[in-house]
Amino acid sequence: MTHTLFKIRHSIFIQVLIALVIGTALGCLYPAIADSLKPLGDSFIKLIKMVTAPLVFVIIVQGISSHSELKQVGRIVGKTLLYFEIITLLALVLGLVGAQVTHIGQGIHLSNMEMGATDKLNHLSSLQSFGDFFLNLIPDTFIGAFARGDTLQVLLISILFGVSLNISGEAGKPVITFINSLSHILFRLMAMLVKVAPLGVLGAVAYMVGHYGVHSLTSLLGFLFLYTGICALFVIVVLGGITRLTGISFIALLLYLREELTIVLGTTASDVVLPQLMKKLEFLGISKSTVGLVIPTGYSFNLDGFSIYLTLAVVFIANATGIDLGWSEIALILGVAVFTSKGAHGVPGAAIVILAATLSAIPSLPLAALAFLLPIDWLMGIPRALTNVLGNCVATLVIAKWENDLDLVRARQVLNQDIPYKNVNKENTLAAEQ
Repeated sequence: MTHTLFKIRHSIFIQVLIALVIGTALGCLYPAIADSLKPLGDSFIKLIKMVTAPLVFVIIVQGISSHSELKQVGRIVGKTLLYFEIITLLALVLGLVGAQVTHIGQGIHLSNMEMGATDKLNHLSSLQSFGDFFLNLIPDTFIGAFARGDTLQVLLISILFGVSLNISGEAGKPVITFINSLSHILFRLMAMLVKVAPLGVLGAVAYMVGHYGVHSLTSLLGFLFLYTGICALFVIVVLGGITRLTGISFIALLLYLREELTIVLGTTASDVVLPQLMKKLEFLGISKSTVGLVIPTGYSFNLDGFSIYLTLAVVFIANATGIDLGWSEIALILGVAVFTSKGAHGVPGAAIVILAATLSAIPSLPLAALAFLLPIDWLMGIPRALTNVLGNCVATLVIAKWENDLDLVRARQVLNQDIPYKNVNKENTLAAEQ
C-alpha cells in the first residue's frame, strides 16, 4: 500500500490518469459542478503560456550560440525546414485523401441549419493575406512579440539575437552566461508548473464532458473518429516508419514519452511538455544544440496533426454545405494550407482561426459553417496535439541522425531502461557526463 502511494505521489503519469477518470466521472454525474471547474484547466494553460515565449527565446539563442560555426547552424536549419515541408505536405494530402474517400459531411445539409454562433466568428472576416502574414512575422518592438506571445515573432527575434551573439566574440560571453542561467531558472519554473498538471487536466476534462455532454456531439462523432483514425494512421505508418529508419524502436519511444503524451492528452496543449521533451531527447543522446533548434522551430513549422485537420475540415464543410470542390480548388487549398498551418501554434482558438484563413481562399465556402465545429474543437485538440508532439520528436531524431548527432548506442540503452531516465533530474546531466 505504501509503495503504491509512493508511486502515485511521484508519477505525473499516474496522477494525470486519475485526473482523467475523476474529471470524466464528474462531467457525467455532476455536470453543474464539472462546469464550475473550467477555471482549473484555463488557469493551467495560461500559466504555461506565460513562460512559453521567454523559454523559446532562450532555447533558440542557446542552440545557435553554442555552435562555433554559423555555417553548421544554417545547414541544420536548412535540413530541418526541408524535412518539415515534406512531412507537412504529406499530412495535408493524407487529410484530403481521407475526406475524399469517405465523403465525410455529405448528408448533413448544413446550409439549412441556423448558424447561431455566427457572431463569434465575425472577427475572422479580416484575415491576413500572404503579404500580411510575412509582414507580421516582424514585431513592432522587441518586447512586443513577448508581450503578445507570438511564437513566430519570438522565433525571428531569437534567431537574429542568437546569430548576433554568436559573432560577438568576447563581448557576448557575459550574455551567453546570463542566457544559460536564465534557461536553468525557466526550466525549473516549468518543472514546478507541471506538478499541477493533474489539476489542469481534471478541470479541462470535467468541463468538456459536463458542458457539452455526449449526446450534443453525436452528429460530429463521425468527423472526430475519422480524424482520429487518420492521425493514428499517420503516426503508426509515417512517423513509425521514419523512426525505424533512424534505428530507434517506435514503440519504445512512445513508452519513453508516455508521461508527456498523457499530459498532452489531458490538456490538448503541447506547450505544457516542451521542457520535458527537450530534456528527454537530450538524455536520449542528441546534442542540446540540435534539440534546441529543431523542437522550438517545429512547434510552429511542423504541425502534422493540425495539417491533417485543415484539409479534412475544409472538405467536411464543403460536403456538409453541398458545395462540390474541383481539382483546381483542391490544389489551391493545399497551397494555402502549407502557409496557414505555420501560424497555428500559440494563437488562442488557433484551430478555428487558421481554418477560417484556409477557407477564405475558396469564396464559395461559407465562413459561418465553422460554428458547427466549435463544440468539438476541444476533442479535436487531443489527436491534433498528440500528433504534433510526436511529429516534432521524430523530426529531432531524423535531423540528429542526418547530422551524425545521434548516439544510437546510448539511445537504445535509455529506451531499454538500462540507463534510467530519472538520472536526468540530477545535476550531473548528459552534458556533464560527456
